[in-house]
Amino acid sequence: MDFDTLAALAAIAVSMTWTPGPNNTMLTASGANFGWRRTLPHAMGVSVGFPVMLIAVSLGLGGLFAAEPRIATALTWIGFAAMLYFSWKIATADASRAESRSRPLTFTEASAFQWINPKAWTFAIWVSATYAAGTAALSNILVAAIVFLVSGLGSSQTWTLFGTVIGHLLGTGWKLRAFNIAMAVLLAVSAVWLTFGFGTATEN
Repeated sequence: MDFDTLAALAAIAVSMTWTPGPNNTMLTASGANFGWRRTLPHAMGVSVGFPVMLIAVSLGLGGLFAAEPRIATALTWIGFAAMLYFSWKIATADASRAESRSRPLTFTEASAFQWINPKAWTFAIWVSATYAAGTAALSNILVAAIVFLVSGLGSSQTWTLFGTVIGHLLGTGWKLRAFNIAMAVLLAVSAVWLTFGFGTATEN
């Protein structure tokens, strides 16, 4: 992979991992409510989950979904339902932070979420189709996975820390509750847009 191709890939990774979307909205809300340390497994799950998914799609899993569109359709609707569920959980989070039964996502849960995230599917299929071709397909996709891992680690930690700072500024009570509702609405809007707008246009 030459320098120009690598630079273009890095730009794609940044555009996916750093821009607002379901993962970053959830990380910001989690940082505000649970702090950086408790949200760290969630952030790591997001960072690692997508590169693993990208490799799996490039090794042939994408062909399975192309051959059986109903699987992709089912994952789209499961992802839509999951994002609405997380929206509800964020909106109803205990703003007192005292004796709350809610908790941040685990590493495994955050990694698994990538498989039902329409934004992640769109980029995984596109990057796989673009870079996993030719005699150097395997090495190219491994490089792509590393680039997305590095970018994802940076973005997930940044969005989590951003949420943590906001949480400290808001404290507890109605201010944090209002922030949670705003994040929940943003996540719900993302779910609708990815499922019925951007997601539909890209067959995801």
